[in-house]
Amino acid sequence: MAKATLNTGQQLYAVNDLFIGHRSHVSARYRIAVGGREEQQSSSGVIVSTGLGSTGWLRSIYAGWAATTRTLLNQEVTRNDGGAFPWDADYLHYFVREPYPSRTTAATIVIGQIANAQSMALVSQMPENGVIFSDGTESDYLEFNSGTRATIAVAEKPALLVV
Repeated sequence: MAKATLNTGQQLYAVNDLFIGHRSHVSARYRIAVGGREEQQSSSGVIVSTGLGSTGWLRSIYAGWAATTRTLLNQEVTRNDGGAFPWDADYLHYFVREPYPSRTTAATIVIGQIANAQSMALVSQMPENGVIFSDGTESDYLEFNSGTRATIAVAEKPALLVV
């Protein structure tokens, strides 16, 4: 599972994925730090997926990436798993949706893993309507407005498969 922890003490767990961004269809602005790298970003938000969720929202992101690669570079993507990874993996995958580079924002931290015992930090620069929600449930969210710091990591609670 994934876990978002805010500097306010609030926490949110995700079985499938977390969305971090703006509530509506405008750009989210935030500072992102992961794997020793850090930058200002403007994007349509960040998706963080667990292994359980990697066949859902993350799969659609990889499908778009594969089609873009095929079209723009005339190069076939040979990965056949659609971005899926083991349901019980002890790491998360993240993907920045539609990053927008500008004079004040960058787009170099856009895809990667968050290993167990590591984390991703995001600091909101959105005056209002910044949100973090899990598993596609937009109505149950944490407010993520200016100055709020979110730490995203593998949850201490593992997912269990009941057969």
